[in-house]
Amino acid sequence: MKKNIIRLTFLVILTVASSCKKSLLDQSNPNTFTTNDFWITENDAQKGVNAIYHMFYQNGGFNRWIYFRLDLTSDEGFSKSPWIELGDWTRFQYVNYNFWEGNVNSFRDVYKAIFRCNQVLENVPKITFADEAKKNELLAQAKFLRAFYYYYAAILWENVPLVTTVQTPTDLPPQGTVDQVWAIVDGDLNDAINGLPEQYPDAEKGRATKGAAYALLAKALMQQHKWAETKTALDWLVTGAGRQYYDLVNFVDNFRADNENNKESVFEIQFSDANKTAEGDGPSSNMGSNRPQFFAPRSIGWSDGQARYWLVDEFKKEKTVSGGIDPRLRYSLFYPALEADFGDKIYGRSWEWGADEAWFKKYSRDYYRTNEDYFSQVNNRVIRYADVLLMYAECLNELGQTADAYQYVNRVRERSNMAPLATAYPAIGNNKDAFRNRLKEERVLELCGESVRWADLKRWGDLDTQAGVNAVAQRDPDFNNFVVGKSIRLPLPQTEVLNNPNLHQNPNY
Repeated sequence: MKKNIIRLTFLVILTVASSCKKSLLDQSNPNTFTTNDFWITENDAQKGVNAIYHMFYQNGGFNRWIYFRLDLTSDEGFSKSPWIELGDWTRFQYVNYNFWEGNVNSFRDVYKAIFRCNQVLENVPKITFADEAKKNELLAQAKFLRAFYYYYAAILWENVPLVTTVQTPTDLPPQGTVDQVWAIVDGDLNDAINGLPEQYPDAEKGRATKGAAYALLAKALMQQHKWAETKTALDWLVTGAGRQYYDLVNFVDNFRADNENNKESVFEIQFSDANKTAEGDGPSSNMGSNRPQFFAPRSIGWSDGQARYWLVDEFKKEKTVSGGIDPRLRYSLFYPALEADFGDKIYGRSWEWGADEAWFKKYSRDYYRTNEDYFSQVNNRVIRYADVLLMYAECLNELGQTADAYQYVNRVRERSNMAPLATAYPAIGNNKDAFRNRLKEERVLELCGESVRWADLKRWGDLDTQAGVNAVAQRDPDFNNFVVGKSIRLPLPQTEVLNNPNLHQNPNY
């Protein structure tokens, strides 16, 4: 009996010991948050929204690679990179659809950002706030940012997965048409407009405002040729209540670290050189822009991207009112005659590059550095008011209100001491097609190198026919590789197509 009791006691001890050991192994790391631990407080909600903004510092987006897709693939830029595959992805020569730097990284970061937006939109409504208006403001920022990333998904890939809820690794989201993607963008931005403030205090500068949402909505609607709705969106910024917040400033102030978040800025990415480290999600990860490093002239940066020389010629076609060169050229491009024309050297050097070469100057730091690095603190003015005014003019023209459109082009031209449009080009009159053709030139002169040209070419239909592509190819021979009906959009990463039976590769790939 005693032996049985001892044996039973030993077995109980073993069982308890085993149970204790198991519970010890199953303990959660107290430093690791789960979704159940995190989405509880107002501070959690704020951090969740901040994590979406942090996606601007990832390589696939506005930190680095998206400029290759938006600027270099357009007729404004090109690549002579010794990295052949990288250059091929600006020349419409897509062989490996899984090329990381040309396709997969940007696609991944777009959907990583969308995932973070969806996390906020699903979890923040469950959190109790002392002020419900603050909750609505955070949700509106998440809606704006989700629309922002779907906007670029529509511009680049068009027919992408529709993901509007938090996904798990086993989910197989359906593929949407580009029209369905635009519907998400339009809906999110209309929701965001209702919750976003018109302005923020200085400590919160850089967050999405009501004006930013109206402007991005207008951009999306213009791509769909919904001109009446576009005008309604732009009215708030140009003729309505929002016009008090925006105006034009000194042109060069839009591309330097001085005078950032000024009155011309509608939406601006806040870059910083505080952390000279690698990109990532850590608290000390790089928050700078890599663009100047990759777009700087040879021996100053990596020189993987440069400007087409026809842009220089375009600036010199028309003199200012006082007979000089369009002053925007001075701050838009590096080119051989820059020192002769304006007295400016290139990162402290006289010209030492090819006689037919040009480089993008916007967002460079040549005004105080002799080289570039991965940590540019110059904010990217994604949407500025000059763009809004030119969009408004385009919209009015498409609605048959050409006579009214002149004044908004003239505001932009006047800043650069250019004559009124009717004085410089009287033959345009009220001819819609002639006005549109001139507006194409006005947008190049004002906005070249600002990542809007690819969307412009698509919106104008310049890439829809072989005749249109041939005309573009006269400015940029890379377009000799462009295939109508195919090259207008990027291929989806093939890994995504293979892993999700609901996805089909884009047409003709």
